[in-house]
Amino acid sequence: MASGASSRLSNPGSNRVALSTGVTLNVAAFGDPTMPAVILLHGFPESHRSWRHQMLALGLNHFVVAPDQRGFGKSSKPEGVEAYEVAPLMQDVIALADALEIREFTVIGHDFGGSLAWALALRFPERVRRLVTINGPHPLIMQRKLIEDADQRAASQHMRRFREMALHGDPDRAELEAFFQDLLVNHLRAQVSDAERERYLAEWSEPGRMTAMLHWYRAARMAVPRPGERADRPRWIDGPFPLISQPTLVLWGMRDRGLLPCLLDGLEHLAPDLSVIRIPEAGHFPQWETPEAVTRALTGWLKRRPPRPYKA
Repeated sequence: MASGASSRLSNPGSNRVALSTGVTLNVAAFGDPTMPAVILLHGFPESHRSWRHQMLALGLNHFVVAPDQRGFGKSSKPEGVEAYEVAPLMQDVIALADALEIREFTVIGHDFGGSLAWALALRFPERVRRLVTINGPHPLIMQRKLIEDADQRAASQHMRRFREMALHGDPDRAELEAFFQDLLVNHLRAQVSDAERERYLAEWSEPGRMTAMLHWYRAARMAVPRPGERADRPRWIDGPFPLISQPTLVLWGMRDRGLLPCLLDGLEHLAPDLSVIRIPEAGHFPQWETPEAVTRALTGWLKRRPPRPYKA
């Protein structure tokens, strides 16, 4: 990567990077821009702060870039559900890499960021040289389990609710507090400090922010049947599906109540060069629930598994 990238990131804590896709992302970065690049993609309902415990350790041997993805944090929040479909989300990541003069990179994604990372690895193998997901399901397995697995279907009903939230105006403070309690505390059983809780609520309170964040659910082409409902089986989940060619690491918090361990079933058939690390004590957010275990797993695997040369 060219050293000119450093001139585009003046402050490791907060940078506004205008992209060719028309959005401006708030980006945190750490490390030497001449080192191999790692791009960190957070999930819902977070920001780049999701990676606060990993950036320093990863930055010792990599140039680490952690954006607030479009709609989240302090980044642009374009209007319209179509702005949050997978194609423009992928293009944001590629445009960010281009803006920072990063040709090849490792992508690490959590939750929705993990789902996006799978898509990036499939669509841009010449750019994504290693793939890591953390409680971020492969889209094929996710859709199959929503059809076939009653427990996962039940655990995913929040997706139906979120598609209907904040359609006609911003939630007030009480509604945001109820959302936090329902999702993070009651459903996901996450232990969040008072300070972090206030950071979440402050970010979500910006006009239009929650609507933009929830557009990720509305734009996701994932059928979520109701419990007990007879579900039509999408034809694409039983046909041929492209394989992941890159070295792949999957970390999974086994106490996740939203994305169940059944979503690991069959991954080895979709990613032949696969390593899986199960974290028994972690829930949906291993990167900050069990930060030392995640950091150790990431740094160890990245050291052992250098990226393969790309072959067209």
